Amino acid sequence: QVQVVESGGGLVQAGGSLRLSCAASGSIFRINAMGWYRQAPGKQREFVAGITNGDRTNYLDSVKGRFTISRDNAKNTLYLQMNSLRPEDTAVYYCNADVLATTFRYLEVWGQGTLVTVSS
Repeated sequence: QVQVVESGGGLVQAGGSLRLSCAASGSIFRINAMGWYRQAPGKQREFVAGITNGDRTNYLDSVKGRFTISRDNAKNTLYLQMNSLRPEDTAVYYCNADVLATTFRYLEVWGQGTLVTVSS
């Protein structure tokens, strides 16, 4: 009914940059908060950055000043600009969206993830 699809992952050297995108589609009435999470091998999934539909943002301490989250409400798309990447940023990055569907049901939607690998 509603899905989100991430893109933009890949292999980058330490100090480099990547921009992740997350496009939401389906029976969407309104998207409320959106966020990025990541899961490194052998570790639990962790919150990276979030943004409300009023553009208030918050970040994991270790990415503050390096990552920037933004959204384009007209396109139902979420972004994560990642600069000064470090090997410890290597993980599968997941998009999350809190959606009010056209059926007026609230849904929490996850993407399939996109792999970011940072080489030293």
